[in-house]
This record gives sequence, structure tokens and C-alpha cells, in this order.
Amino acid sequence: MRIPGLGKLQRVTDTIKNRLISGGIILMYHRIDEPPNDPCRVCVSPRHFSEQLEVLSRHCRILPLQEMVEMAQARKPLEQTVAITFDDGYADNLLTAKPLLEKYNAPATMFVPTGNWNRNQEFWWDALERVFLQPGHLPQRLRLEISGDVYEWDLGEVADYSEADFERDRTWTIYTAANADPTIRHSIYRSLSRLCFPLPEPERQNLLTQLASWSGIESTTRLTHRSLSPEEVRQLGDGSLIEIGAHTVYHPPLSTLSATLQQQEIQQGKAALETLLGYSISSFAYPYGNYNTQTLDVMRTTDFACACSTKASKVVHTSNCFELPRVEVQNWDGEAFARWFVKWL
Repeated sequence: MRIPGLGKLQRVTDTIKNRLISGGIILMYHRIDEPPNDPCRVCVSPRHFSEQLEVLSRHCRILPLQEMVEMAQARKPLEQTVAITFDDGYADNLLTAKPLLEKYNAPATMFVPTGNWNRNQEFWWDALERVFLQPGHLPQRLRLEISGDVYEWDLGEVADYSEADFERDRTWTIYTAANADPTIRHSIYRSLSRLCFPLPEPERQNLLTQLASWSGIESTTRLTHRSLSPEEVRQLGDGSLIEIGAHTVYHPPLSTLSATLQQQEIQQGKAALETLLGYSISSFAYPYGNYNTQTLDVMRTTDFACACSTKASKVVHTSNCFELPRVEVQNWDGEAFARWFVKWL
């Protein structure tokens, strides 16, 4: 899940600015997969990812994230250097992304939250997609209690949602203008995403339990949407190509938590990975790119070497190692990716 991009004028301004700045580029991915729909726009197909790696391998130096940070701190040249990162720890990071990274000898850092290890559950945004955006029948009226407030919706004629309806609407994303939502199901998905985002984990689980009971849809994990298991995290980190980074326990927007709860999320996620892998975890990424000054204060008390944001810019010698910028890659083929990427060189 991400916050929609800047307006056209801001994008033009950023393009000009980044062409004038000399620095390294950290790319952000989430999933390497080609599902029938992708409402959060987090997937790059295996074919497109391979083509993107081909472009990078021909025109850039692909560095481990830690090496880029060290070069920036040492004021070494960063021109045409790239680091690759993945957020959220989906199973396809191991099953699909890692073999392609190995093919191109491209190092990457993969940020893994640990909260799904001991529960057969999808991320909340995937659970919402499963209930509202997949074909099937739902009760016509929905009533939810969220943080003491009551919300009600009437699904009307789209309580029954056919395969043909799904096919018609499958290219919809949450970045579509709200007034262009094709059905009330999509509007409910949008509303519940907004409501779910800031919820404390126990309240989020309560919401998902209500939805499972109302819809009759199992809350177990689909194979296509599952997180890495602990054993798969070990396999992901085997060898020297992939660095495992921390990404909290339950993937909360950290700025919505107290300093104490932020510290627990950050340190417990780190500790779980270190216990599993048997070595120190040095890199971190803020879930949703969301953090505040309290978060930065917490980070300074840990032994992380760096942390990645989602601010779109280049890594330069003056970059704060706890606010490293990244640019998000979309599902472009090699040619479209090259046209986009040249704007950052």
C-alpha cells in the first residue's frame, strides 16, 4: 500500500531536479508476480522484472544497499549506481525474484516483517481484496464496528459479482479517482483501506474477523498471497547476494504509534530475524514509508546502519542514513522502464 504520487507539476520539477543531482538510486519493489488483479499496484511480472534487470545490468553498477550507504558516507562517486530493495516479505521474493536476481548477479535487500510467521493470514490489504474484489456472492448489507463507530453499506446489485464483472474491473487500482470506482464494492474497499490503515493491530484483527464472519470467506492464506515462512527467510538469505532487512513485526504506520510501541515494533522485528538467522540485521525500511521524529529518535538508539523511506530522490553524500530515499518501480516492460529510468540518471 502506498500514498498516491505527486501531481504532474511536482513530477516535472522532480525530474529536472534529479537530472541535476549526482547520486545513487535505490529502487523499491514489493512483489514479482502477475496476478489477475493488482489493486494496490505492487506487482511486477517476472518477464518485466527480468527485462528491467537486463537494463540495469547493462547501464548501471548494481550495488548492495550497505555498500551504497558506505560510499555515500565516504563521499565516493555514486553516479550510475543502483541498489535494489523489496518490501513486505512475500513468498514470491524467494520463489521468483531471487532466481532472477541470481541470473543477473544482482544483489538486493529484502525487508521482511515477522508478524505473519505464526498465523495463517494475509496482509490486511490482500484480505480486503479477497472479500470485495473477487467474484462471488456477499450479503447485501454490511455493518461494521470500528474503533467505537458504526459503518454501514448496502451492496445492492453487486452483492453478486460475476467472473465477467471481475474481468471488466480487474485493472482498477486504489489510485483511480474515487469518483471513477466501477462498483460499490470498490468504494467499500477504498473506504476500509483508509479506515484500516491507522488501526492498532488488535483492532485491525477485530475488523478482519468481522469481515470473515459476515462474508463467509475463509481468512486463511491463499498460496498466491502468502508471506515467507521462517524457513523460507533462511533460504532467502542463503549466500551473499540477498541481505535480509527488518520491516517491523505487524507492518504498522509507525507515526500512529507511541514512541514505546514504535520501539517494540522495530526492535522485536529485528530481534526475531536475528534469532532466526543467527546474525545482526543492519538495514530497515519504514512500512508505507511512514515515520515521524519519534521514529528517528528510536532508530538512533538501535544498531541499524540505515533505514529506507519512500521519498523519491537520489542518495547523495549528505543523505541521512535513516531517511534514505527510494523510487518505486512499476510493472513496466524493459523499454518503458528504460525510458523512465533515464530520467533518474
